[in-house]
Amino acid sequence: MGVTHHGRTERLDLADPTLRDWTCTVLAADAEQGIVLDRSAFYPGGGGQPPDHGVLLWQGVQTRITGTRKGDDLWLIPAEGDPLPPVGTQVAGAVEDTRRTLLMRTHSGLHVLCGVVFRDFGALVTGGNMEPGEARMDFNLPEVPADFKARLEELVNTEVGADRPVVTQVLGRAEALALPDIIRTQSNLIPADEQEIRIVDIVGLDVQADGGTHVASTAQIGKLQVVKVESKGKANRRVRVRLA
Repeated sequence: MGVTHHGRTERLDLADPTLRDWTCTVLAADAEQGIVLDRSAFYPGGGGQPPDHGVLLWQGVQTRITGTRKGDDLWLIPAEGDPLPPVGTQVAGAVEDTRRTLLMRTHSGLHVLCGVVFRDFGALVTGGNMEPGEARMDFNLPEVPADFKARLEELVNTEVGADRPVVTQVLGRAEALALPDIIRTQSNLIPADEQEIRIVDIVGLDVQADGGTHVASTAQIGKLQVVKVESKGKANRRVRVRLA
């Protein structure tokens, strides 16, 4: 569950993160829980990446999707007051492209940031969050050089400009965990019962377990600006970034 399917829903978002529209069938529709589809390209949120927004179109009617609720199934949350398509209805789904693309660029940018900080400063991630086009990431970094902010921005954008491929693959748990430095967070966030692990590899820079959507190469991120570096405790530094 979670890599190719979640409950009854096939995860098109992870199979092809460039997919923005598709056809599918409604498996469940409930006023309180939401809508379950047999196939969905809506990223449901997780790992700091917010859920997609978009629409379902059916029989001349539009239902706006504003989020996702995870349980045994992926329940799409319709906008308040929008109609629910009946069970069995074939609908056309569409992901809001601007939001998704910004989130993909932002998420890949965070992986570049993480890779650079780990490689050049030896620090692990202690937390993070993102919105379309901007994000923060926290690192266990007790000592910070005086020129850290400017130096970090230069190092990150050198890697962005290198146009490194961003490759994803799914490995068995034992094979994935045998990869060196695969966990870039201070605590291991992989569920103990997860037998398949999705790996995101920014070739030559960063390899880690991750369940989000990404661009195909670092050049697609665009210039990343390091906006601020803050102290959040004795050994914790918060780096705020945005897409320029």
